[in-house]
Amino acid sequence: MTLQELVHRAASLYSDEIAVCFDECNNQPPVYYTYKTVINAASALSNFLQLHCDFQGIREIGLYCHPTINLPSWILGILQVPAAYAPVDPDSPPALSIHFMKKCNLKYILVEKAHISKFKSSYEALLNYDTLTVEHNDLILFRLHWKNVELSLVLNDRKEKFEKGKMTASMSSESSSEEKSEEHVDVRLKHCLAYVLHTSGTTGVPKIVRVPHACIVPNIQHFRVLFEVTHEDVLFLASPLTFDPSVVEIFVALSSGASLLIVPTSVKVVPSKLAAVLFSRHRVTILQSSILFSDSGRNRVCFLDGEMTVPLGTMRATGDFVTIKDGEIFFLGRKDSQIKRHGKRLNLELVQQVAEGLQQVESCAVTWYNQEKLILFMVTKNDLVKDYIFEELQKHLPSHAVPDELVLINSLPFTSHEDALKIPDESLFLNSGGDSLKSIRLLSEIENLVGTSVPGLLEIILSSSILEIYNHILQTVFPDKDLTLSKNHAMKRKFSDDTQEETSGKSLHQESVVPLHCDNEINAFIALSRGSQILSLKTDRYLTKLGHCPSAYPSDLISQTDIQNRESLNTPPLIGKSEDPSCVVEVSEEETPVIRAEKMEFRVRWRSDTGKCVDASPLVVIPAIDKSSATVYIGSHSRIMMAVDLYSGKLKWEQILGDRIESSACVSKCGNFIVVGCYDGLVYVLKSNSGEKYWMFTTEDAVKSSATVDPTTGLLYIGSHDQHAYALDIYKKKCVWKLKCGGTVFSSPCLSLIPYHLYFATLGGLLLAVNPATGDRVWKHSCGKPLFSSPRCCLQYIFIGCVDGNLLCFTHFGEQ
Repeated sequence: MTLQELVHRAASLYSDEIAVCFDECNNQPPVYYTYKTVINAASALSNFLQLHCDFQGIREIGLYCHPTINLPSWILGILQVPAAYAPVDPDSPPALSIHFMKKCNLKYILVEKAHISKFKSSYEALLNYDTLTVEHNDLILFRLHWKNVELSLVLNDRKEKFEKGKMTASMSSESSSEEKSEEHVDVRLKHCLAYVLHTSGTTGVPKIVRVPHACIVPNIQHFRVLFEVTHEDVLFLASPLTFDPSVVEIFVALSSGASLLIVPTSVKVVPSKLAAVLFSRHRVTILQSSILFSDSGRNRVCFLDGEMTVPLGTMRATGDFVTIKDGEIFFLGRKDSQIKRHGKRLNLELVQQVAEGLQQVESCAVTWYNQEKLILFMVTKNDLVKDYIFEELQKHLPSHAVPDELVLINSLPFTSHEDALKIPDESLFLNSGGDSLKSIRLLSEIENLVGTSVPGLLEIILSSSILEIYNHILQTVFPDKDLTLSKNHAMKRKFSDDTQEETSGKSLHQESVVPLHCDNEINAFIALSRGSQILSLKTDRYLTKLGHCPSAYPSDLISQTDIQNRESLNTPPLIGKSEDPSCVVEVSEEETPVIRAEKMEFRVRWRSDTGKCVDASPLVVIPAIDKSSATVYIGSHSRIMMAVDLYSGKLKWEQILGDRIESSACVSKCGNFIVVGCYDGLVYVLKSNSGEKYWMFTTEDAVKSSATVDPTTGLLYIGSHDQHAYALDIYKKKCVWKLKCGGTVFSSPCLSLIPYHLYFATLGGLLLAVNPATGDRVWKHSCGKPLFSSPRCCLQYIFIGCVDGNLLCFTHFGEQ
């Protein structure tokens, strides 16, 4: 029994029933084919292939297409030749597809006309071919000619015959009789193979898998019985053609007289669209996401690479370590470098092999940092731009294998076996290839990374282990928490002979900052700025005094608020108390629900005239020592920047700037300055107590973005309509770095301390992650539409709103 025979049986019973439905979800009606149409189209294609294909050896035909209404007809047409179909994904890296086709020694491939330009541009320089056109079925047939044809199949055939002869001559008569009775499945039989796929390459180079009809047909039949599939059902093609569950989805439907629903890949990745198609428009009755093997079929054998015959019952090692408990198998780990990334398994050795295969690369090493970021270290033969290397890697690697970051280095240490030398944590820096010059360079890079000086670090580098250096940095930069690591801390077990281990990915939470050493007095204060962001500096010993603030009106209510701020700033809750206890609801310490206040009223406490429209958000600064001097800073389109007393509303000072003010004010780390952008292209730094202009920095266009202060370094970050982002040192009155963002920066930047990233959004639709210390771009993502929203982040994610109506979420490493 073959797959095509199963379909023909169903077609004879349900010839006028709908076999395939293709819905592009583009406001156009779906396209339907009946079983009669599918069979007729398949027969026309198989007749054409029989006429133009001259098979020698294994009968295989490639299929280069995306899922469309014609897909079942194309597959059936190939199977009826008879031949096995070998799907080639147009979106796969050309190098991977070339490896697949060459390893199969593929002689013929059918290319969908819609993708003919892409096929030629991707493979013209790599393939030698003739073309024949199939007009009636939107296909073009390519006859391939390999310059260096792999003879593995022929050699394996000869080797097999030699081994059999040798075995027969040496074995006893009893053994010979056993050998003759041993069952084999022969890939060269005319009706043997159904389809050919390649593995993902998680264990190294992708392997070719040839699947016989005898292996897959029992699974199809079992599924039909298991789910009681009838001709009234609608099944969804969820899997890509290069993933063998697609075979189950297609043929369970078509062998039952049911209808197969196909949608474009672009629809599958949009949950809202997909849900509407599946459950509203077409009412899918069977949706399968994983293959289930049955006990009814005997054969479980697939052909790997150049295998000709395989003894039934052959066992192969998978490389997995497991434990068996109560008849169930539990996964423990791998003996190699396999990881799971973007939902797919990946072997790090594959990335290294592909990178080393590039002509410009001398050597490289790959690391899976914190189980979150794939980093490739490379030694190149000449000076190369990272973007060029990324382009080359994307041509040879699947999307889930492309590194997050490339780091160009001068050299890599190697073992005697020419493997990259991995340095244990307890190794000394000087004994691991370091010297005095390198130690100074390492010191500089570490201090640049953490954003502050680390006292005593040079001596630690010269005399201590790598682990001790790491712990010294943690204790110095984050002194409030015990974050030191031991060799056994938070390691995920990796079963291999390698001494390298994988870290658990647990991130460290910055709990305090090192004060900036400058001539300005550092005041203790709490600042509430745009977006309810809290900045608390040097307030620990004043916290008990900040709970009650003077009130001009005793009946005014400041409701109890738990201000949830990032742990990294160690911000306490601000508690306002009222003399009217009836308006306050007490929060239960036992975490039981409480009854909300029956009524909450607001009254105008004071009013201050700004002169014109106010688009900026107020900045509130509450000093810890003199809490009665709390101040609100606000600017308006009247060009006036003003400071108002928080409790009385009295004007403290006002300053007229050069043009309109839409930017929200930001307070400096020391608390002595207020920073605000202006339409005249200037960033003004004003003294917080008087409004006097301390410094003005010039950009090339209006500044509507609001500044963000780095509590560790004191640097101010701000964007401009001149499409640049700036880092300003207001104490030295200089620009530390300037970055071109590829679009107008309207919104305000967002700073993450762990990891140390700065995020900018542009009206060009770009979200950029930047190194705050250097201004170097870490990653960028194009959202496709303008970003007026300011990004906000937590410990794990970044969030931003887009004008297309979507709220987007990213990890700190750029994954959406």
